[in-house]
Amino acid sequence: MSASTPNATRANHVEGLEGIVACDSAISTVDGIAGILTYRGYDIHDLADHASFEEVVYLLWHDALPTRTQLDALTAEIVTHRALPAAMLDLLRAFPHDAVPMAVLRSAVSALAMFDEDAADQSPDANARKALRLLARVPTIITSFVRLRQGKDPVSPTDNPSIAYDFLTTLHGEPPSETERKALDIAFILQADHELNASTFAGRVTASTLADFYGATTAAVATLAGPLHGGANEDSIKLLNAVQNPEQAREYVQNALDHKQKIPGFGHRVYKAEDPRATHLREMARQVCEHNGMDAQFTAFRAMEEKMLEAKNIHANVDLYSGTVYRALDIADDLFTPVFAVARMSGWAAHILEQYAHNRIFRPVAQYIGKHGLHYVPMNERG
Repeated sequence: MSASTPNATRANHVEGLEGIVACDSAISTVDGIAGILTYRGYDIHDLADHASFEEVVYLLWHDALPTRTQLDALTAEIVTHRALPAAMLDLLRAFPHDAVPMAVLRSAVSALAMFDEDAADQSPDANARKALRLLARVPTIITSFVRLRQGKDPVSPTDNPSIAYDFLTTLHGEPPSETERKALDIAFILQADHELNASTFAGRVTASTLADFYGATTAAVATLAGPLHGGANEDSIKLLNAVQNPEQAREYVQNALDHKQKIPGFGHRVYKAEDPRATHLREMARQVCEHNGMDAQFTAFRAMEEKMLEAKNIHANVDLYSGTVYRALDIADDLFTPVFAVARMSGWAAHILEQYAHNRIFRPVAQYIGKHGLHYVPMNERG
């Protein structure tokens, strides 16, 4: 192609790569028309009803549900690796207390590579160990920083096999109730993976260069922070603060529709039916709100959801009720996306490991829309 010929003939030019198949994967799939999400062939409803988050982690990484022995071995390894290196805690202490938690997480995940004896080893076994260490330590990074910014000492990780239990205990300094633990556990299951979303794609693109596991994960964390991706669940804070009863909820929806404003927590780029993750989070939100005296908040959101369905036939997405669950669990608003990252670490790791195992570097093309045929003009001749 000559320099003067536009390359407008390039095929399959789709803005945002929507609908373009970028790789083969056996990890998860989304049917947006039917409203179905599966992990390794298992419907998300089946897993949310019966599995623990740790079982789902094993499934994503090993393409099979674990036996009791396999699950016990996995959780024992997670417990072993929860504690952060002393130098990492010093680094967290050095961060400004008003730092954005996702920026802290991004920096800490990258820094962990310097304290991992397997960091330079790209063998499958070494990468599997890195995946496990990151899954174990990401929750500890978050809860430790939160305690430090509150002027408190971090709480030592527990030996409980449940990641949800350990997270809530080290965050609040006391064990959660079983209702609270179960609510967060299900939230983790529902947000563990979601096919080739932006952060997962970023992680796979980075891994495809054979960059190290920590670098690929850092790319994923940085991408998740964006307000059009994981950061979207923090927009639900606007609703949590704006509506306190059904009447306010209906008025909020009508006013937003009248002014053609987007309402956080509704609609999804992929799902045309109800987001299957929202189905379970709605019920968990109801239970934990009732448990913690937030019945009015849940009732308001149900009224908002009914109004949106009636007016626009638009369903709630995962963000509406995940924010409700987190608020009911007394998780600070700016931690909504980091909590998402705790869950998604399992899916990112599965995809990065899959990318390494069947690697081909990503190298798409851009459709050039700039100028052509220009020639250099000497400095003294430029107007």
